[in-house]
Amino acid sequence: MTSQLQTSLADGAAAVLYTTDEMVAATAGTLSGAPGAVRGLSIDTRTLAPGDAFFAITGENSDGHAYVDKALAAGAALCVVAADRAGTFPAGAPLLVVRDVLAALVDLARAARARTTARIVAVTGSVGKTSTKEALRLALAADGETHASAASYNNHWGVPLSLARLPRTARYGVFEVGMNHPGEITPLVELVRPHVAVITTVEAVHAAYFTGIEQIADAKAEIFDGLGADGVAVLNADNPLLPRLRMRADEKGVGRIVTFGAAEGADVRLKEVALQPAGSVAVVDVLGTEVTLKVPMPGRHVVQNMLAVLAAVKLAGADLALAALALARLEPPPGRGRPLTLALAGGGATLVDESYNANPASMCAALDVLGRAPVGPKGRRIAVLGDMLELGPESPAHHAGLAGPIGAAGIDQVYCAGPLMHALWEALPAQRRGGYAEHAAQLEPMVAAAIRAGDTLMVKGSNGSRMGPLVKGLVERFRAAPAPA
Repeated sequence: MTSQLQTSLADGAAAVLYTTDEMVAATAGTLSGAPGAVRGLSIDTRTLAPGDAFFAITGENSDGHAYVDKALAAGAALCVVAADRAGTFPAGAPLLVVRDVLAALVDLARAARARTTARIVAVTGSVGKTSTKEALRLALAADGETHASAASYNNHWGVPLSLARLPRTARYGVFEVGMNHPGEITPLVELVRPHVAVITTVEAVHAAYFTGIEQIADAKAEIFDGLGADGVAVLNADNPLLPRLRMRADEKGVGRIVTFGAAEGADVRLKEVALQPAGSVAVVDVLGTEVTLKVPMPGRHVVQNMLAVLAAVKLAGADLALAALALARLEPPPGRGRPLTLALAGGGATLVDESYNANPASMCAALDVLGRAPVGPKGRRIAVLGDMLELGPESPAHHAGLAGPIGAAGIDQVYCAGPLMHALWEALPAQRRGGYAEHAAQLEPMVAAAIRAGDTLMVKGSNGSRMGPLVKGLVERFRAAPAPA
């Protein structure tokens, strides 16, 4: 009985993320009421679990202080609130009163980083950040307790929240770092202070906020600001911006650079690859160790990201063989290539959900995957495409330029949504034109009427183009279910 009690107490202690004393020390806040030990952190009452600390962050569209009562009713251990709002809550409410709530979250993240002994990996890049982060989560977890950013939490509040959630027992931590403008990565990576920093690739993404691709590369290179002389930068040997990234890494005193890709001389080199409709098999030289890798997701771009993953695994000191085996269980995050089955009269069709985001590089990669996808006896390959946003003055050319990859991939029909996609619509030959609409919602009935058994269709566009609801509408209309691997 004593042994069981000790085990129970130990398990309970391990579940505590922060004591109230630790919260106060990290945030320089003041406690009121009777807060409990904190077992998690939340900024959203819809996902808050009992024992979480709720941070009442004030954002562009909402004020977290309006949800404090709801958080307490849901079992929050305490609510972190601003001093100028503390008097609006009932006496005795468990509160941690701070000067600024978001600043307090950043301070807590800094404390989490200071106390951890975990090996930390940070990931950025124009394309593939979230997929690479999720693959690293899976690969490193095969070797030890691994904590990683949830979803695409990669901005000024997402990174601090993810870092502050880092358990003291974690062996590895993986954090995604994103940006839309110059100067955004530096404060985030200085908070994370990674041992390994990965740049997946540099492409013309968010180009509206930059003067050229070189400036985008410089913004991605801000990830080196968090590395010291002992840190390692993992860079894409197949990307034309590699020399510029190397130069920036040298300027910032990065101790070591490791490259990945198919290029001769890459430190983590793709030696052989067999691209198949449902996945790929690759032989990779990882810093002198040969690894055979099975990836259950289609596309050469996925294999390319896995090279970066294997490099980071090796550099973090994790078991490479266990990581390679774990990657055979990889699944795409929602909206990033997940296949769904649509039930139709006479059989099924496959919908590949790529609706989370889009840019010229990711669009070309997705079209290539669609071109390799299997179809039924009379099936067609159909692309349903929404606007690619934030591309600046070259946006019409980027959209019209998709006609070439569409032809090369042998896509049968194309449906376009949005004013920017009209440039592609005009560039398409008549036989490939399926339909055009100003808005994604208007496109749904056209696509629904055109789908037939055996078809494979891919839906992709920038998040702001609202292709996600189109996917949801088709799913509900045809009662989709996850397709078997």
